[in-house]
Amino acid sequence: MEMNMKMMFVLCIVVLIQTEMAHAVEYKVGDSGGWTFNTVGWPKGKRFRAGDTLTFNYPNGAHNVVVVNKAGYNTCSTPRGAKVYSKGGDKVKLVKGQNYFICNYAGHCESGMKISVFAM
Repeated sequence: MEMNMKMMFVLCIVVLIQTEMAHAVEYKVGDSGGWTFNTVGWPKGKRFRAGDTLTFNYPNGAHNVVVVNKAGYNTCSTPRGAKVYSKGGDKVKLVKGQNYFICNYAGHCESGMKISVFAM
């Protein structure tokens, strides 16, 4: 009987993990336009969850994606130790809470190439 309970517990855990993974969604930042200028409003009206993936599509060398904090987002600056993606087609998994991203190429963030995404 005890073995059956352990097996049932393990099975429940596996189902919960698979259910959570099945709910993860991949979003293309900027939709068909990709990661470019004036994407600051792109998250509006979307519901994001922790574990969802954002894909930043842009030509290699044209832009980058920097994961920043709120201060970095507000001032378009890159905090020391920030994660920088620079290949295009970059995939970033959202964490629970507020997630901030900018392009730190000169003038790009200031031209609206930044997004703030809240993940539940």
